[in-house]
Amino acid sequence: MSATTYDSQTLDRLRTRTVRTLLASVALGSTGHIAAVTVATVVAADLTETSAWSGLPGAIVVLGAAAGSTLLSRVMARRGRRVGLTTGYVISVIGAVIAAIGVILRSFPLFLAGSMLIGFGNSANQLSRYAAADMYDPSRRASALGIVVWGATVGAVLGPNLVAPAGSLAVAVGLPALAGAYLIPILLVGPAALLTFVRLRPDPYELADTSDTDEGELAPGTTSLEWLFRRPHVPVAMVALIVGQVVMTLVMTMTPLHMSQHGHDLGAIGVVISAHVLGMYALSPVSGRLTDRFGSLPVIMSGLATIAASAVLAALAPPEGGVLLLLALFLLGFGWSLGYVAGSALLTTGLSLPERTRLQGLTDALIWSSAAVASLASGLVVATAGYTALGLLGAALIVFPAWLVHHRRAAIRGAAD
Repeated sequence: MSATTYDSQTLDRLRTRTVRTLLASVALGSTGHIAAVTVATVVAADLTETSAWSGLPGAIVVLGAAAGSTLLSRVMARRGRRVGLTTGYVISVIGAVIAAIGVILRSFPLFLAGSMLIGFGNSANQLSRYAAADMYDPSRRASALGIVVWGATVGAVLGPNLVAPAGSLAVAVGLPALAGAYLIPILLVGPAALLTFVRLRPDPYELADTSDTDEGELAPGTTSLEWLFRRPHVPVAMVALIVGQVVMTLVMTMTPLHMSQHGHDLGAIGVVISAHVLGMYALSPVSGRLTDRFGSLPVIMSGLATIAASAVLAALAPPEGGVLLLLALFLLGFGWSLGYVAGSALLTTGLSLPERTRLQGLTDALIWSSAAVASLASGLVVATAGYTALGLLGAALIVFPAWLVHHRRAAIRGAAD
């Protein structure tokens, strides 16, 4: 079956229901994921009795997401979005169980294995945005995508705040308090898997809009992936998404440490990071509307400019200037949101559903792999050159994707005509 099987009224109703299901699943899935990663560094320090390995679980989670993006997209291409997303959520639950057992048995390797699977499953949250985007024509695609991305706002707000109650519950049933955080994914991501499996019928692929699909012809001796990279919009979208994630990760990762070293308490740090998360997720519907109204390229450029400006502001803000850092981190999040939504929407343009899915999985894998490298590199940069240099480096990295967008915009617009 395909979208042409349904009359317009039925098709609109099914698409709306599907977006709502994706939104609810992302809200549940992100809440469980964020609750788990909130305590990951604390668990690592507790299990190893040193802070030397405290950053390893975070890197493992991100690498798990990179692997999940690739493998789940392959499952989706063969079995549909519904099966692929459900599989991701189920693997996340299994990872939470393993991580909890690792905490209970005080086994760091077991905890890392569980963390890897939690990250793997989190890629389902990220890939859900494409399932929403595929269902609509280009004029509405980014708005649908932005709505699903907004679901992570629920997780960002609720996830950290559920850790303490879950710890108390764990103690009440005779488990270590830190194991409680891993009960949250079991209790919330499990329903996300069930909701996805039951409610994503028909599969989002069957509701997809392919009016802008241009299959093209492969040149002799080329592979499908090689052909995709020759499309002018593909490298632009990928580079913008990857570099935006890298710069955001560089600055965001070291800001709490920078603030702590200059006398800010945990409350102030929490407010700044909350502002950052608000910029990232809460305004994603705005990013979607702007993209549908003005097009992907202007919004990507606006996002890159906002990220660069925020990185410079963070670098030049006085160490005691909590207000300026709050503004910088909010703008960093909003700039990322603009580029993330617009870049993701651009990545869906003019390709068949199997090729879209393959490319989306590859792009997300590169995003998360780059984020892991950026997270580790940020500490080295601060240690050797300082936080100011880190911010200026982040701004400098924006030059290449901005040049690429400018250089390719005529070709992209020509290909769309």
